[in-house]
Amino acid sequence: MNRLNLILTVFAGALLLSCSSIKVVTDQDTTTDFSKYKTISFLGWQDNSGVLLDEIDRERLRDAFMNEFGARNLKYQEEGGDMTISLFLVVDVETDTSAYAKYWSNYGGMYGGRYDGGWGGDLSTTTYEKSDYLVGTLVMDVFDKASGDQIWQAVAAKTINENPEKREKSIPKVIGALMKKFPLEPVE
Repeated sequence: MNRLNLILTVFAGALLLSCSSIKVVTDQDTTTDFSKYKTISFLGWQDNSGVLLDEIDRERLRDAFMNEFGARNLKYQEEGGDMTISLFLVVDVETDTSAYAKYWSNYGGMYGGRYDGGWGGDLSTTTYEKSDYLVGTLVMDVFDKASGDQIWQAVAAKTINENPEKREKSIPKVIGALMKKFPLEPVE
């Protein structure tokens, strides 16, 4: 199976899931007053990266984002929101290397005046194992609709787990972690 098919197959079944932690990095235009924004619109998936997802996962992502923005009193508009949002998805194959060392010691020697036949030395072996895993990275860019300037960016990265049963719970957690650093706090 070639790399692209592997990525598409695994990713369709496993968006940003696993027991590993979510790494989130953000950047923003510190001169922007985010309290002036009341509506959002989505520009969609950049470079057609949304094709890595099946329809169910795209809906889960949309719902998770809608919940997060709704909690901040930002209303969704099909077009013309005060803020426009684009999403970009990247999947990389990374390799993990583990090493296991074994050590034996068997000193032969003289016992009772006779040689016991031991080989009289130390032995160690190290076994290396390599395994490939997928890391999904979701990039969210937020733009001011009026000026077209980028005002915020978040990048969330997570090891992808192939267990499809965890997607429904994991996707909102990933989006929640990404939005935790958004300049507007959820309204209680």
